[in-house]
Amino acid sequence: MFEAIFPLFLFALVSTSTPGMATTLSTASGAQFGFRRSVPLMAGSAAGLATVAAAGAAGLAGLLAAAPSLQLAMKVAGSLYLIWLAWKIGRSGPPNLDVAMSKPNSFFGGVGLQWMNPKGWAMGLGAAASFAALANGPLQLAFLLGTVFGLAAALSLSAWCVAGTLLARLLRTERQWRVLNAVLGLLLAASIIPMWQPA
Repeated sequence: MFEAIFPLFLFALVSTSTPGMATTLSTASGAQFGFRRSVPLMAGSAAGLATVAAAGAAGLAGLLAAAPSLQLAMKVAGSLYLIWLAWKIGRSGPPNLDVAMSKPNSFFGGVGLQWMNPKGWAMGLGAAASFAALANGPLQLAFLLGTVFGLAAALSLSAWCVAGTLLARLLRTERQWRVLNAVLGLLLAASIIPMWQPA
């Protein structure tokens, strides 16, 4: 059984490790607040991706494809939320001097991020199409994809968060912090661009 699931896990791990909205936010949160205080964000993001993958496998993605207005509303809401987060991150300073980013993003913020993330839906749909033979029906496939993508996201986001905490140890001045946060804010804002490109 492990031999059959391993390619799916590898696909999920590689997909969730590539730079994007959630990875950039996890890195910024790790740098700003440390690993422990970033756990709710990462747990929410992993849970959000798990539910997106499961919903995609169960057929919700077909509804989104059939309702372009709902898809557009999700894109607009997701873009506005990410621009707001990018602004907060980009304008923040060192952790002890920061006012704009006074607390890390929440569990539900992480979940919402994934539900508005076209990359997450694309990963779930791609996995559902590629690995449907591993399950006996849509519900079993939804459970399998939700579990695998949730675990893979937890691992990859933890790695990005640790990278952020390690990076924070190298920063000594307020100017260095401001440059790092500006770069992370710009990267988060840039991660919105693929959301609006035609598939």
